[in-house]
Amino acid sequence: MFKLHAVQAQFGDSLILEFGTPANPRFILIDGGPPDTFTDDLDAALQSIVQSGKLDMVILSHIDNDHIVGLLDLLAALEADKANGQPPRVRIAGLWHNSFQKSIDPAGDITQRMQMLMTMAGSANVAMPLAADALFGVKEGNRLRILAKKLKLPLNKDFQNDLIMLETAPQQIKFGKLTLRVVGPNQANLDELRAEWLEWLAKTEEKMADPSTLANADTSVPNLSSIVLLAECDGKTMLLTGDARSDHVLKGLQHAGLMTDGKLHIDVLKVAHHGSNRNHTAKFFKTVTADTYVISANGKDDNPDYETLKWIVEAAKSAGRQIEIIVTNNTPSTKKIKQTHKPALHGYRLTVKPKADHSIELQLS
Repeated sequence: MFKLHAVQAQFGDSLILEFGTPANPRFILIDGGPPDTFTDDLDAALQSIVQSGKLDMVILSHIDNDHIVGLLDLLAALEADKANGQPPRVRIAGLWHNSFQKSIDPAGDITQRMQMLMTMAGSANVAMPLAADALFGVKEGNRLRILAKKLKLPLNKDFQNDLIMLETAPQQIKFGKLTLRVVGPNQANLDELRAEWLEWLAKTEEKMADPSTLANADTSVPNLSSIVLLAECDGKTMLLTGDARSDHVLKGLQHAGLMTDGKLHIDVLKVAHHGSNRNHTAKFFKTVTADTYVISANGKDDNPDYETLKWIVEAAKSAGRQIEIIVTNNTPSTKKIKQTHKPALHGYRLTVKPKADHSIELQLS
């Protein structure tokens, strides 16, 4: 048995993997969605889906608030259950999470400089929303680790140096019948991201002399350190991409030796970054192909982008493949693609999660 449950996470991600056997199902939670996801949908989905009451693992792909906040709320609820003398609503066997300090900022200098920039921008009454979001994510990542330690959850126990990347997990990690292969990030990705952070900081600090330009400087805070996993169970495969960039995903797949003649076909692709065209190219969807594409988005920031949907549909049609696209919400772009690329003529099916349901299920085996 192998199933994917895409939880209603609005503009974020929250996925539940179900595997094992009907008599002994097992579960892994990947990401928790943005604020309100836990209260509105994730808590109910866990109670309905995880009948055993146990999660084999909770995985945070990266520290963006549209992925982490629901997990913080889950761990806070477990802490409240314990304080109130109630049984935990769900038991968690462990947590995978790359802290910003471990992955990008081991010396702590980036975080310190970010904090100083925010303080100076506040004094100058200049808004820096993207920088604020980035700093918030760093702090929330640290809070997640603190909550995990308070709940005595094992943290990154399967990885060397408390860091999840391709080099620290060169082999598959097994959960019974399910195997997870880390495809990204790799050390080169993290080194590149650190360099981008330092470059952004240097440019922004230089503009601090003229606070009126700070808002214009707040245009690119890199956050592409997503954990990328290839999951396999019962001969079925699923690529879980977080918010990774497609070129990073391709390099990781190549590095891991998972490409055949420069290509990879999988059963399910969780489309990265809610279908944003900034993370993909048309070539990517010709190189990494799937039978089913899953996108969690609600139209915020135009996600999923119409171009991404078009690239998926046109790549499949040119190869003569019948595909399904599963989305958690109907959006302007999902309506547009059905108008410009008729499903019956282009060989695809678009499935939208029913509004009343907390999640949508995809059964692979």
